[in-house]
Amino acid sequence: MTSSTLTHAVVAFICRPAPDVPSGEHLRLARRCILDGLAVMVGGSQQPGMAPLARYIAATGGNGTSRPLGAGDVKLPPHLAALWTGTAGHAMDWDDTQLAEGPGRPYGLLMHPTVPPLAASLALLDQVAAETGAPVDGGRFVDAFATGFEVGCKIAEAINPEHYMRGFHTSGTIGTFAATAAACRMLGLDAAATARAIGIAASCAAGVRANFGTMTKPFHVGRAAENGVTAALLAREGFSANTEALDGKWGYLTIAGPGGEPELVRDRFGAPYSMVTPGVSIKPYPSGVLTHPSMDALLFLMCDEGIAADAIDSIVLHAGFNVLGPIRFRIAKTELEGKFSFAFLLAAIALRGRCGKDEFTDEFVASPACQAMQARIETHHDEAIDAMGWDKIRSRVAVRLKDGRVLERWADEAYRGGPDNPLTDSQLESKFADNASGLLSAERQDEVFAFLRTIEQASDAGRAIALCDWGAFKAAGLETGL
Repeated sequence: MTSSTLTHAVVAFICRPAPDVPSGEHLRLARRCILDGLAVMVGGSQQPGMAPLARYIAATGGNGTSRPLGAGDVKLPPHLAALWTGTAGHAMDWDDTQLAEGPGRPYGLLMHPTVPPLAASLALLDQVAAETGAPVDGGRFVDAFATGFEVGCKIAEAINPEHYMRGFHTSGTIGTFAATAAACRMLGLDAAATARAIGIAASCAAGVRANFGTMTKPFHVGRAAENGVTAALLAREGFSANTEALDGKWGYLTIAGPGGEPELVRDRFGAPYSMVTPGVSIKPYPSGVLTHPSMDALLFLMCDEGIAADAIDSIVLHAGFNVLGPIRFRIAKTELEGKFSFAFLLAAIALRGRCGKDEFTDEFVASPACQAMQARIETHHDEAIDAMGWDKIRSRVAVRLKDGRVLERWADEAYRGGPDNPLTDSQLESKFADNASGLLSAERQDEVFAFLRTIEQASDAGRAIALCDWGAFKAAGLETGL
């Protein structure tokens, strides 16, 4: 392995002297990302796809030390805990989004950076505590998570953007490297083992967009977390791998890119941290970030003009290919399809003035009112908007009323949830409450908020798992024998 490789830069960053707890703005944002990640993991653990995953895990079992988030007293092998927690974190597509920085990178189309390294870090808390005889403190936990976050974001910048455009799901592919970095940091692996872990990860990273709209999409992220834990544990045991498998000959960037630009990021790990610059988007809605400005445009237009749902004759969304390209379903029949259907996303806003956990149910999507509203909503590929570039998320909503008027609104380029218009701390806590509704009491939610405000000072980071427990496996009747 030469000093010129991206793998070398990744390994050097992961293996920098410990502890290296984030500080200042980096720490503030890390706390917010952890809170947001825990929120979507709690809410996602209740989604339909988690039941078959729980049955699979119960059948697979194994000697366990690790608590999967939200699952009660269940103990699993660390890789299965990571699989459960990571899949839950992406089950609603409500987890945060990395912003593009390099040239030619479509804005908002890199990866979901928090869940893979957070799930891997959570899954190893009990393992490390059992091995050392002491709980993992909050500083070490935040350090590992932030390390994985940074590695994932930088590799996502380095790979050719054709990686996503050709159909790879970056949160599953590059998310594997993010989780591996976090796991290596948690386990305290040396440089040689860490390089092998990255090599192992390169042969595990997977996920294709053909599975968007199915239970397999969030499984990509769960598998990324599982892969990261597995790669780190195998490398610790001496399992061999090519230590230039990231950007060397026949390496991941070459095969899955095709190609990439390692020089864009090779000397920039932590300089600056991607979490700080260009920043991260924390989603107000459980769908792809590219849909959010359009949803807000309709919401704000209806509020400002006092439009009721029964006054709407039709809605047309004008947007470029960067916004419309990921959309797969003209009319959604299920909540999973709804995440990739503008007809549903805008119908939810029109009918209920919101689009959260309660709207993303098969019952609401299939309801006569929702199906009828979806039928009145169309999208239009607008070449003029495309010509403005993909550096921002641009769209225009046109609402035709039954009285003949047509009202229009452009989406705000400083979209809600992005670094230029971030969710407030109160709004972020409200998002957690929405996800935790019916699962965690208001008092328990307040405990979570208080704990995370100073998590880096905690003597036992594992308290985050205990606070977020709602007995998911018990609720599924699968706690016995695990």
